[in-house]
Amino acid sequence: MAVQPKPFSAFETMIAWRYLRAKRAEGGVSVMTWISLIGITLAVFALIATLAVRAGFRAEFVDTILGSNAHVTVYNAGTVDQQTGRIDRQITDYEAMAERLREVEGVTRAAPLIKNQVLATVGDRNAGVEVRGITLEDLKGLPRIADPETAQGSIEDFAQDAAETGVFPIAIGSGVASTLGIGVGDKIRVINPTGNRTALGISPRVNAYDVVYVFSAGRYDIDRVRVYLPFEEAQSFFNSEGKADEIEVMIEEPERVNDMALELLNAAGENTQIWTWRDSSSGFLRALEVEDNVMFIILSILVLIAAMNITSGLIMLVKNKGRDIGILRTMGLTEGSVLRVFFMCGAFIGIIGTVMGTVLGCLFAIYIDQIFAILDSFSDQPIWTPDTRGIYFLPAKLEFWDVMSAVGLSLFLSFVVTIFPARRAARMNPVEALRYE
Repeated sequence: MAVQPKPFSAFETMIAWRYLRAKRAEGGVSVMTWISLIGITLAVFALIATLAVRAGFRAEFVDTILGSNAHVTVYNAGTVDQQTGRIDRQITDYEAMAERLREVEGVTRAAPLIKNQVLATVGDRNAGVEVRGITLEDLKGLPRIADPETAQGSIEDFAQDAAETGVFPIAIGSGVASTLGIGVGDKIRVINPTGNRTALGISPRVNAYDVVYVFSAGRYDIDRVRVYLPFEEAQSFFNSEGKADEIEVMIEEPERVNDMALELLNAAGENTQIWTWRDSSSGFLRALEVEDNVMFIILSILVLIAAMNITSGLIMLVKNKGRDIGILRTMGLTEGSVLRVFFMCGAFIGIIGTVMGTVLGCLFAIYIDQIFAILDSFSDQPIWTPDTRGIYFLPAKLEFWDVMSAVGLSLFLSFVVTIFPARRAARMNPVEALRYE
């Protein structure tokens, strides 16, 4: 009686699974099956791990930008002093400008800022730092700076009145503290080379401040140069009484900053310009996007190479199972049934390998800190160095569509490369297959 099972029936599935588990003595290709399975597993693992690290790195990098810097910086385009010929870019009506910016829908904060570069010294140690003058309330609006979990000291001490307490507060980055070898409670001298104008010329201004707060923004290049002074003290120190260098604007949806640019510019008024966080980091973000695309293509090729092992294994399986194919065909099994049997052989390898690779990739992303801690224990130097990488650790972020794209790509390639050997088995002439058996 002719055997005509339904497509992908239990009978066809049983034959396919039996062929995959066949021992070498039975004409099976278990070694090639294992090689194909391991190849698919490692390829999917590498793809998911890379996508997770890519997403985590971008998210951490962008978060450190948005959490410690202005989303939009508003500054004066400048006016030329007719006597000296110098361009004055400072803002005199900064309070009114900040109030107009706060009224723009979507703006959460607009803070006048004093910014300048000076030299900080402690004993015989020196460090070039960037001083930012800001009020306590505005400093609290920077999530990465006002983070009690990573900071030392109390941010509330930043607003101490020097006349009453005798403490001249300053907040410094953890990198500055490490370079100068100081901490909360120590004193630091700040030198402004263009501080005092005298009859004999310009002489440096040197002030001593008490470190009341040490922050860690999560970015090495920020922590090693940035310090904060109270706004009015910074105005006095830099001879900018009644002026601000720029307005620091924070918005609810930083990703939409380009959509709000024109409205913010109009609110700022004439002779002003704006600089968004995307402008300042556009080069790096574009490079990161290009790198992401290239890495995805390279790893996709790796998945394809691993999937090609399935083709090699199935071709050997078809050759070894020629007699079985001939018998099944003479029993009435159709070409479609034979094709589906060998297609399922390859599909099983692709599915099992993809599942195993997905599990390994997700576990790697979840336990990446512990994995790097183990690797660091075998090395004299840490594998991840913040001075060259920018951020303090290698983050990983699992995103649903990244995992699905890896799974979909692996299954698609596994199914496609299986079609050729499956068609070859289906088109095998049963008479020729049994002639020499």
